Amino acid sequence: MEQRKYAAFFDIDETIIRINSSRSLVKRAHRTGMMGNRDLVRAIYQVFLYKYNLKDTLKIIHKMGSWIAGVKVDHMKAIVAKIFETDILPAIRPAVVDEIERHRSQGAELIILSSAISIICQLLSDHLRFDRVICTVMEESGGYFTGRPVGKFCFRDEKLVRLKAYCAENGYSLSETFYYADSIDDAPAFLQVGHPVCVSPDRKLSRLAAQKGWTVIDG
Repeated sequence: MEQRKYAAFFDIDETIIRINSSRSLVKRAHRTGMMGNRDLVRAIYQVFLYKYNLKDTLKIIHKMGSWIAGVKVDHMKAIVAKIFETDILPAIRPAVVDEIERHRSQGAELIILSSAISIICQLLSDHLRFDRVICTVMEESGGYFTGRPVGKFCFRDEKLVRLKAYCAENGYSLSETFYYADSIDDAPAFLQVGHPVCVSPDRKLSRLAAQKGWTVIDG
């Protein structure tokens, strides 16, 4: 592939799409019997902690990831395919799609950079014709998930680590790099790229964006 002019990274949850894909996955898993009532209650509790900022988000992500331990990979793929059609596709933000197409026309390499699991990210990448996916990959053994990530969860500081590594490996200048995301948890990456774009930002990120003069996209 020929060298692109610059890199544009996009988060998925609450950025490309208006929803959190993990919540949709949990709901569908419970309805199909993959997740028991006890795991559902635990998941709802973790979502409550996340919503009201009562616990470190990375710890919540670790807890949320553990529920898939022992789940068949093929079963998970089938559920993700279902929520992709029913939940994710209708939640894609037209304004962000416009940004994706603008960067494509200008010769950018388009990269998903997300804490979401790889099954979800790859489907969205294929649909929107991204060039690369950088995300959380869950460990598999004998056709089942272990509940552990391969390496680290692609979240907060780890996102920045991977973004910088990818730019260095591919000759992209951070000062020319774009990053689209919604959360204050993305601040480490936002503070390093030349073109941070906040998409329907949460309250803390909205304040930071106003202080820094960053671009904000709503809708």
